[in-house]
Amino acid sequence: MPEMDDARAQLRRLCDGSFEWHMDASRFDFDRSRARRSGVLVLFGRLDAVPARASGIVGRDLDVLLQRRAATMGHHPGQISFPGGGVEEQDADVTATALREAVEETGLDPAGVEILGTLPELPLAVSHNLVTPVPAWWTKPSDVAAIDHREAVDVFRLPVADLLDPENRRSVVHRVEGRTFATPAFQVGERLVWGFTAIVLSNMFDALGWAVPWDESRTVTP
Repeated sequence: MPEMDDARAQLRRLCDGSFEWHMDASRFDFDRSRARRSGVLVLFGRLDAVPARASGIVGRDLDVLLQRRAATMGHHPGQISFPGGGVEEQDADVTATALREAVEETGLDPAGVEILGTLPELPLAVSHNLVTPVPAWWTKPSDVAAIDHREAVDVFRLPVADLLDPENRRSVVHRVEGRTFATPAFQVGERLVWGFTAIVLSNMFDALGWAVPWDESRTVTP
């Protein structure tokens, strides 16, 4: 079972390697020249409150920061997401975007966050964004909360071991223009992580070698 420092090192290597997204090709099919560039902070750290219920290949106290979007948001309303948003003129790069947005949305102290790198941008056709996930490590966790309830209504830290538990893995079946395809999801208690966030986490867990076999025929409806 990897220790915390090992998990951090593995995440850094993931950013330095030849990572590729594995997803339905139709999600790449839109005019990228008109897309908005965005960044999301994928922040891992040591859970300091409630340990994971599950156990497995990662430590029970490894967690990831997530939030629930407000139901009034124009895109992905009510979904669980990473903190993040669109690149603005004052941002030095997309990592600065992801960190700035996370501070604005959750109130975390950026001094305690170590940026580990970036993953390839991921097209998000539904909102016409090109999103760069920015893995990071919480060297000194700080208090977090939903700062602007127009954007997010809840901020929380979810144990990675619970996400990896095969009992908590699901698929979401989508039907678009006569086509059917499935994407990964995670059902941890009453929290359902699906869509873009689940795609990012599932791809990362597979590439890191953290994922364990699960029944992809088990479906859930968001």
